[in-house]
Amino acid sequence: MFSKILIANRGEIAVRVIRTARRMGIATVAVYSDADARAPHVEMADQKVRLGPPPAADSYLNADAILLACRETGAEAVHPGYGFLSERESFAKLLEANGIAFIGPPPAAIAAMGDKIQSKKLAQAAGVSVVPGFIGEIRDTVHAVEIAGGIGYPVMMKASAGGGGKGMRLAFSEQDVREGFEATRREGLASFGDDRVFIEKFVESPRHIEIQLLGDRQGNLVYLGERECSIQRRHQKVVEEAPSPFVTPEMRRAMGEQAVSLAAAVGYHSAGTVELIAGADRSFYFLEMNTRLQVEHPVTEYVTGIDLVEQMIRVAAGEPLNFTQQDVRLDGWAVETRVYAEDPYRGFLPSTGRLVRYRPPAAGVDVRVDDGVVEGSEISMFYDPMIAKLITAGPTREAAIDAQIAALDRFEIDGIGHNIDFLSALMQHPRFRDGRLTTGFIAEEYPDGFTGAAVDETLLVRLAAIGGILAQIAADRASRIEGQLDGPPAVAPDWAVTIDGIVRQVAVDAAATEIAAVTVDGRTMVVDAPWRLGQRLIEATIDGEPLSVRVQPRLTGWRFTTRGRSFDLTTLRPHVAVLARHMIAKTPPDLSRFLLCPMPGLLSALNVAVGDRVEAGQSLAVVEAMKMENILRAEKSGVVKAVNAKPGDSLAVDAAILEFE
Repeated sequence: MFSKILIANRGEIAVRVIRTARRMGIATVAVYSDADARAPHVEMADQKVRLGPPPAADSYLNADAILLACRETGAEAVHPGYGFLSERESFAKLLEANGIAFIGPPPAAIAAMGDKIQSKKLAQAAGVSVVPGFIGEIRDTVHAVEIAGGIGYPVMMKASAGGGGKGMRLAFSEQDVREGFEATRREGLASFGDDRVFIEKFVESPRHIEIQLLGDRQGNLVYLGERECSIQRRHQKVVEEAPSPFVTPEMRRAMGEQAVSLAAAVGYHSAGTVELIAGADRSFYFLEMNTRLQVEHPVTEYVTGIDLVEQMIRVAAGEPLNFTQQDVRLDGWAVETRVYAEDPYRGFLPSTGRLVRYRPPAAGVDVRVDDGVVEGSEISMFYDPMIAKLITAGPTREAAIDAQIAALDRFEIDGIGHNIDFLSALMQHPRFRDGRLTTGFIAEEYPDGFTGAAVDETLLVRLAAIGGILAQIAADRASRIEGQLDGPPAVAPDWAVTIDGIVRQVAVDAAATEIAAVTVDGRTMVVDAPWRLGQRLIEATIDGEPLSVRVQPRLTGWRFTTRGRSFDLTTLRPHVAVLARHMIAKTPPDLSRFLLCPMPGLLSALNVAVGDRVEAGQSLAVVEAMKMENILRAEKSGVVKAVNAKPGDSLAVDAAILEFE
């Protein structure tokens, strides 16, 4: 067994590997860029080595610098995590040539299966069903249009070396191909150093299901069940679960055996994943093989009880698997959500900045948080926007989903935009809970964007009750301030609580107590809401049912966030609430004359000049953020009056790029 390993990665996966290595008694080495100098993975490791400046090309993709770090620290093996160099054949070869073990598959398997074009050819040769498409070199946009027309729309354009949802574009027409082909090439080159693109038929209403594989150097290969990964946005997975609510035991066996056969054909060992798409008739097609540990591996660990990182390390050290296919059992259910630095209320635009507040839910038997940040960490524009992974488990799918909702309610993040509300809304969505999933779920269920989870009357009443309790506690404290001219005022029990535009009459039976009988519009309930002024999370119980609410103070009340939505509460005395109705609301400014930058990013292209006439839907500019290109289009026709930025400028959110007449 190794005595010291280096983790050639950052963030949550680096922390994840360090935890297992530490449990195994193996010393660890962290590498970092200047942007990650104070990151948790750097602090956790036994040794640390600086790689270079923040851009990945100068740090985490610098194979020579990582090799030098191994030599300087005496690391005997390297775990690549996922992304960066994890699927680079050249990196695995470089390490092996220098006597350092690569904790992953053999270089030949990486080359064969990591190249999306080559892997499809191998799959076809092995008799594996693949999606119809063009498997070959595409010369340029004209050639791409010709190929797409021959396959038939819709088609998917994919970077050959792509992964993680990057370098992928869906095209429904020739215009989509013309607009997206070059962007796909650029993303592939920027993220993976390879601008080759292939085109395949897009199977409509598919499910994305993947098989987890594990093999040793002695030729033993097993499959560890499947993961359902159909909930995606822009081809980036958002929710994963194991097992799939769609897969039958017969289908699981067929997919697993096919995946094992494919892996055996290329001499595979270590952890790997075969990705498939499945139709409503339970037919399935090979998409690609990821020759690395997947982001979503924890759900498999939950239901199988197998630590995949530990197995990867043991296999790399030459140990055989200590179990067979017959020993693999799937027990219970696990769900993972990816907490991203993106704002679902602004079209899921990336968000960067400092985590002013970061309090994940406490870990337990049914809750696990994989993260690589702490309060005060910076979410940088240089890397992936994922903040954390929240994994919950239960004996049934419903129990695992309910645990996820409760944990999301307790997840506190301030300082940047995040998608916690959206994740909670997904968990509560009837279609998701029924297991009726496709990769188009988000686009189909939220065609006009996300405005918050659906809310019912019961939740509003309960929040009004908590609002009354908080107002009563605050009023009681105010009454205890010494030196008041008329002496301590009596604390009345009545409040007018406005929530979701509706004024509710609330009466708190006991002043300044955490447990009280609260009446809302004539309905009485027992509320246990332990809270102190300044506290940001309430873990309440209402008539015996738990409800966690994140709290932010406002001038005349609070903002409550729970169950995938924020609620502004105004808590006033009833006679004051009557007068408040006559207050004039402030009119927001008209910003329709401006093209505003929707996210912090780099202006990579500007397609118009002063005096140009633009039409609704026309591409005006391209902003690059989080390694993704975002096309900004005109919302209406007009004439450009002023240009306030130029390509290459770094823009803040809401910066005015263009002004129209």
